[in-house]
Amino acid sequence: MKIVRVEYEEDVYTGIFRDNLVFIPDTVSPDKVINVSDARLLPPAVPSKIICAGLNYRDHAVELGMEIPDEPVIFLKPATALIGHRDHIVIPGMSGRVDYEAELAVVIGARARNIGPDRILEHIMGYTCFNDVTARDIQKKDVQWTRAKSFDTFAPTGPWIETDLNTSDLGIRAYLNGGIAQESRTSELIFGIPSLVSFISSVMTLLPGDIIATGTPPGVGQIKPGDEVIIEIDGIGKLCNHVSKGHI
Repeated sequence: MKIVRVEYEEDVYTGIFRDNLVFIPDTVSPDKVINVSDARLLPPAVPSKIICAGLNYRDHAVELGMEIPDEPVIFLKPATALIGHRDHIVIPGMSGRVDYEAELAVVIGARARNIGPDRILEHIMGYTCFNDVTARDIQKKDVQWTRAKSFDTFAPTGPWIETDLNTSDLGIRAYLNGGIAQESRTSELIFGIPSLVSFISSVMTLLPGDIIATGTPPGVGQIKPGDEVIIEIDGIGKLCNHVSKGHI
């Protein structure tokens, strides 16, 4: 099942996406049906926080010549960085190098605190595509990653949440202007989803709607104004965003 959030005629709805239609459940009358071409797809979740995992693909660690971490490396993005399918990624004026990073994201469905890996699936609503947009020059300059990861529009997410998905071996790809730029499989994850989400729940309470980005494979690269970047994950679909120049 694909869960979507849409803006339609100045209202926001959460519904089920099927055959290019959005079915809005109604407990009183028959479901409202919206043609997706008449609506704007919004980020499919409203998180209190976005938690990201760094260096979580074996092939990416090899690419960087770095040691496999003993435990997950995590950082935060603010919810204000969130944008949806076909929204624009805006390049801030203070950065000369902004990169795409294709990632599988987990969306939390039930409050989780100190949950073991064997029970973590009970707390997951589903999965979506995520682009961990990063001002790479600022990341290197600052050493810590907050500013480089936190600009508005730096967390494209969508286009929907897929609730029924085996994530153990999914293809994950990024396309830049139609050409393939990243390609790997989730079987390359160093810390799989149950262990990663369990670890994060031992650090902070996870709330419904929270997004966990699980790390990026090798091949990250620069985006510039006018570019189109697509994140594709098997079983979910494609998240598409164009790039424009900002005034920050």
